[in-house]
Amino acid sequence: MSLDTLPPLREVIARHGLAAKKSLGQNFLFDGNLLDRIARVPGPLEGETVYEVGPGPGGLTRALLRAGAKVVAVERDDRALPALAELAAAAPARLRVIAGDAMAQDEAALCGQRVHIVANLPYNIGTALLVRWLGPEAWPPFWASLTLMFQREVAERIVAAPGSGAYGRLAVLAQWRSVPRIALHVPARAFVPPPKVASAVVHVVPSAPLSAATPAALTALTAAGFGQRRKMLRASLRALPGALEALEAQGIKPEARAETVPVEAWARAAALLA
Repeated sequence: MSLDTLPPLREVIARHGLAAKKSLGQNFLFDGNLLDRIARVPGPLEGETVYEVGPGPGGLTRALLRAGAKVVAVERDDRALPALAELAAAAPARLRVIAGDAMAQDEAALCGQRVHIVANLPYNIGTALLVRWLGPEAWPPFWASLTLMFQREVAERIVAAPGSGAYGRLAVLAQWRSVPRIALHVPARAFVPPPKVASAVVHVVPSAPLSAATPAALTALTAAGFGQRRKMLRASLRALPGALEALEAQGIKPEARAETVPVEAWARAAALLA
């Protein structure tokens, strides 16, 4: 069997009894054209290493292999492992499947450096994984790009601009040393079972940091600032010594609210705290 002669994904799912589990945040994509479009978002993948979280029955994995990538996939649902083993046999030496929890993996040790992370992330761990990948002390990180499926609301929070209702901690953490964009919008009807919300694919590439802040300092500062976003900064930052003064040094008034503060001001203030 080769990639070109694999049975349809619906047939594989039926044969292995792979009904999507809500407890695992699973929603499967069957549209081969859409999956190929997602696989093209990072750019040419011929000979590149891709890290995939939650491949399930392997729909996106097929698209990545068709694009010429070498794939390391982490799957915690044991039911999917036989289907993924069939896919690995159809693409010799190009698919390695790790049975386990993605939150417990050392991705750099598994994949090496400058890998592309491409995943239809399980909704229940997507944001946590993104924050982890954005937060290493060393920068540039081990990954060369992130291409990740999120609920549309989460995707909009990642790319949000100051002053918008979606702007918050996630936007600051994503934008202070990387460049995120929404690459594709995906309607709920594209999934099986269809979720209650639309989704979007976000593409993120590392960039030069806006300041010498540490991830810990920026996380602490934004947690305090956005924790009570309806309050003025003089109130929300009261419990974090030096935070208000650090933002004032960036020209931010104590009467301002967190959602009006630009990413660069948060980053430079966090550098002063660090």
